[in-house]
Amino acid sequence: MIRKLKIVILGMMGRCPFGGQTWLYLNWLRAFSTIGHDVWYVEDDTVWPYHPELNRVSDDCRYATRHIASCLERVGLKDQWAYRLADRKGACWGLDEPKLNQLYRDCDVLLNIVGATDLRDEHRKARRRVYVETDPATAELHLAMGDEHTRLAFADHDTIVTYGENYGAEDCGVPTCGIDFKKTRQPIDLELWPMHFDPNAPYFTTIGNFKQSGSDVVYNGETYHWSKHHEWEKFIHLPRRTRQQFELAMWPDEKDRERLQAQGWTLTPPLQMSLDIFGAYPAFFRKSRGEFTVAKDQNVRLRSGWFSERDACYLATGKPVIAQDTAFGRSIPTGEGLFAFRTMDEALAAIDAINSDYRRHCNKARELAQEYLSAPKIGAKLLQDIGL
Repeated sequence: MIRKLKIVILGMMGRCPFGGQTWLYLNWLRAFSTIGHDVWYVEDDTVWPYHPELNRVSDDCRYATRHIASCLERVGLKDQWAYRLADRKGACWGLDEPKLNQLYRDCDVLLNIVGATDLRDEHRKARRRVYVETDPATAELHLAMGDEHTRLAFADHDTIVTYGENYGAEDCGVPTCGIDFKKTRQPIDLELWPMHFDPNAPYFTTIGNFKQSGSDVVYNGETYHWSKHHEWEKFIHLPRRTRQQFELAMWPDEKDRERLQAQGWTLTPPLQMSLDIFGAYPAFFRKSRGEFTVAKDQNVRLRSGWFSERDACYLATGKPVIAQDTAFGRSIPTGEGLFAFRTMDEALAAIDAINSDYRRHCNKARELAQEYLSAPKIGAKLLQDIGL
């Protein structure tokens, strides 16, 4: 019999109340609650949340706390949460401050998922502190270049777990800096993300940001890019090379929108859809024919093995995925339901393969999610790997 653990997940879905971040955490919460553990979601830092109704970052936490409360209730964890703005006196919801601080002392493990929280003395009272790195490569590059903030953030944790499943392989260029990384991947709750087969679905889709700035890293004289637009540019002509249609839930600046649309990409604004966590957001996946997506240059060139949480949602929904190769094929089989590509020709071949036997690839996508991404399996393995 599994010993019931008290698990605290530190996150940022109130700070960033969109579909991608929210489901990342909800799936992790379910990864532990469905196997019988006492799971709490906590947001506890000094960063003000984005307030969609005001369309700005604000110290008004009402949207953030409503968002967390409603989402936790929908996944069977009503009242299992707390939210604190740590630099504002009395700004604590869900639990009062003494109870929140006691929760840290009582928990068996504190999982800092995404690593979005800089730990303070209250957090350090937890018996075990685990950093779950969902976006590999960037922090390691900073650490290798002597970044003190990254060094302290890692040092504050007993264990570092990464989505970089190719770390340590001969072809992986991510500097591991002597750290004994444990490995995991994004879990997906198969009950909350059921299969949906539609043979007439027209579009391969994806959702995300086209261009972002500020997180490039120079390492050993080379610049490793964060923004995905560098990779999208390599495949911008894809719609001109196939009869397949594509829809991107992205809304870049006007110049980039015109360029993408001129090449045959259909664009749709993602903001409102992404705020509808249990409605429009998962519906976007269900209406898709499959996913076509690229990865960050950092993960592609350094072959980290990263696999996206959105890819997991597509596979669970029974949608085949064509994703830019980061070496994730070392951990999840490719060739049926899931394809890794490096070149335009490989992307085109994957599209043709899926469309030539669509039902088989849809069924295989769901099977891959069941075998390799199921939330209870991922949760149990992570606890085993960290000695719990």
